[in-house]
Amino acid sequence: MIFFEIRKFALFFAEFVMEDQAWLNLLEKERSISIIRAPNFQMGLQMAKTAISGGMRLIEISWNTDASTELVSQLRSMFPDCTIGVGTILAASDLKNAIAAGAQFAFMPHTDFDLIAIAKRQEIPIIPGAFTPTEIMTAWNAKASCVKVFPIPSVSYLKAVRAPLGHIPMIPTGGVTIENAKSLIQAGAIAVGIGGNLFPKIAIETGKWETIQQQIKLLLKDLQSENDLGINSCNES
Repeated sequence: MIFFEIRKFALFFAEFVMEDQAWLNLLEKERSISIIRAPNFQMGLQMAKTAISGGMRLIEISWNTDASTELVSQLRSMFPDCTIGVGTILAASDLKNAIAAGAQFAFMPHTDFDLIAIAKRQEIPIIPGAFTPTEIMTAWNAKASCVKVFPIPSVSYLKAVRAPLGHIPMIPTGGVTIENAKSLIQAGAIAVGIGGNLFPKIAIETGKWETIQQQIKLLLKDLQSENDLGINSCNES
């Protein structure tokens, strides 16, 4: 009986490792996640479409975006080759609704053991937020898929926390810019989460979507030069 229980646990752990490894492989390939936070559905859709046209394959819809549920569902339908997830998840009900809408990964600004457990049961990557070394270790030991370092004050801070915690895959978010994104990858980030800096308020207000798209293309070219990968665009169905 004990043998079967141990074997059952071993199989569960192996499945857990393989699922998370696929997520980590995707992050290493793409290197960046576009964070969409918009005042309404149409703006969120336009921002996401612009990011995808620029080459982004990982799109995070902030859950405090208006009509976030509909936006996730719409993007899953329009861009089946992209990976669409959610961020700013604060409660179990939020996470369950996001998963029901089709979210393929979930970020939160904090570490919540219950949310991690829900995501693991549903077999989607869950990325809790942490800042200090203690918080980062706590999140990782709770079986996080990887850890969101939030906010990220500087490249040197990431280097400092990775010195003792280099075995933990980290995604700096909140403070990532077009200018420092590559340096963060060079400092050891598996990927970066970038939002407001991709979508300047003036550019959005004046409808300069092609300018934003070109900036995204340049960013991805710069980031992916680190692992000599080409930019992969999603195809709209």
